[in-house]
Formats: sequence, structure tokens, C-alpha cells
Amino acid sequence: MTNAFIKVGMGQLLVEGGEPERNLSRACQMISEAKEKGCDIVLLPENLDLAWTHPSAKKEAKAIPGPYSDILSREAKRNNIYVCAGLTEKDDKVYDSAILINSAGEIILKYRKINLLTVEQEFYSVGSYLSVVDTPFGKIGVNVCADNYMDGLAIGHALGRMGAQIILSPSSWTVNYSITEKDDPYGEKWVKPYTTIAKLFNLAIVGTTSVGVIVGGPYEGKKMVGCSLAVTPQGIVAQGKFNEFAGELIIAEFKIPSGANKGTLIGDKIKEQAELLAPKKKKWLI
Repeated sequence: MTNAFIKVGMGQLLVEGGEPERNLSRACQMISEAKEKGCDIVLLPENLDLAWTHPSAKKEAKAIPGPYSDILSREAKRNNIYVCAGLTEKDDKVYDSAILINSAGEIILKYRKINLLTVEQEFYSVGSYLSVVDTPFGKIGVNVCADNYMDGLAIGHALGRMGAQIILSPSSWTVNYSITEKDDPYGEKWVKPYTTIAKLFNLAIVGTTSVGVIVGGPYEGKKMVGCSLAVTPQGIVAQGKFNEFAGELIIAEFKIPSGANKGTLIGDKIKEQAELLAPKKKKWLI
């Protein structure tokens, strides 16, 4: 597997608040396009059914498996492609969830977002587990959006220690409407944590975000602007455009990393990295 290459389609999708039929229709089109372009996996955004923090989450969320995940499973099987996507899940509570579907249309991994922002806690409950799964493309882990903040890197550390070679992250990156591509809003916020995890655990991390203007909920008036991102230990391999108006499929093709060393060898690498990042102590002459 270490000599194999993978082609991931980052489906930077227009997501409208409270419009699951239209959103899922676009998702199906994106899955078909990814297959036509030879992708092995297509990664779709966070909460692609109802949109992130839209008030409809409280009453319109569906079970997984359920009607919305069934649509994605059907398309994965029809196109013979793996699909990773974010959905709003109703169980005993409501969760910001992500699923990985294999090319036979089976859900092989489900994850519920852990690192919830304060603004989303009225809509979603905190997840309680992490897992990875073996696939023809190596061991894959899944997390969601802010799980990759610098203060949430423990989640990436856990997936790395579980042996993940690829982390897939459905996302919904939002900015104030006044922000433009000239402001480069994702450098320190996203490139730094992605690169940190990729290099430390010798893995690839891919995040796909939605586009569109947010209508409804606490972030109304802000915008989702794309800039989907794929990073390997060698650096950025693909990045989406800054664009709040229309979706696009970005292709990320890379060699599948071998994953982290085992046990205390990982601890040694973390210690080395911490020493490099630590402020240098001043020497005082007496």
C-alpha cells in the first residue's frame, strides 16, 4: 500500500440552509463527476443536508442509516466509488456526524464531531468515540472541521496513533462577509494544524468545505468560501478556490503515506517537535 497512489475528489459543494433535497441532488451530481474523473474517493462537506448550524437541525435531522444516508449509499454503489460526507444525525440527540461509505454502498464508519464550537452547541451534542477502518486505500480515519483546530489536535493525534494513513474531514469553513481572498483566512488556522498532524504521523489529511452564503441560525450573513485542503507530509497537494458562489470538484492525487511509527517512537517524535517549538531559554551572565 505504501507504493500506491490515491485520487480524492474534494466536492466543494454549494449547501443551502434547510434545503436537503437540493443539497443532496448536488451531492449526487458531484459523486458522478468524481467517478467520471477517475477518483477513488469523493469527500463532501459537513452537514451537507441541512447546512451547519441551521435551525432545521433541531427538527429535521434524520437517523443514520436513514433517508439521507441511503441516497449517498445508493450513489456510492451506482458509481462504484467510496463516499465520505457530513450529515446531521438524529439519534437520542442530534449530532454533527460524518460517514464513510464503501463502493458497495455500505456505511463502514460513522463519526460524531467532538470539538464543537460554542456557537454550535445549541444544535449538536458532543460525540464520544473515534475509530479507523481498513480499506483498499489503507487505514482511514474520519473527523469533522474544527476537530482539526490547533486546540483540537488531540483528535488527530488519536487517529494517528490508531494507524490512520488518511484522515478525511467534512468541513464548513466560514468567514465574515467582508473577508476576501486577499485576506488569506486559512494560513495559520488550517494549513498549520493540517501540516503538523501530517508530518508528525506520516499521514495525509483532506478537508472539503461547503460554499454559499449562510441564511438562518447564529452565523446568518457569514459565508462559506471553499478553500478545501489536502496535505501530506510533503506539504499541500491540492487547494480549492476562495469562492462563496459556486461549487467545484478539486482533485487531490497523492502517494498513500505509510502511517506513523508505533508506540514510543511516536512519543519521541512529539518530544522532538515540542523541543523545536519551545521558546529558547535565555542565558544570563552573573
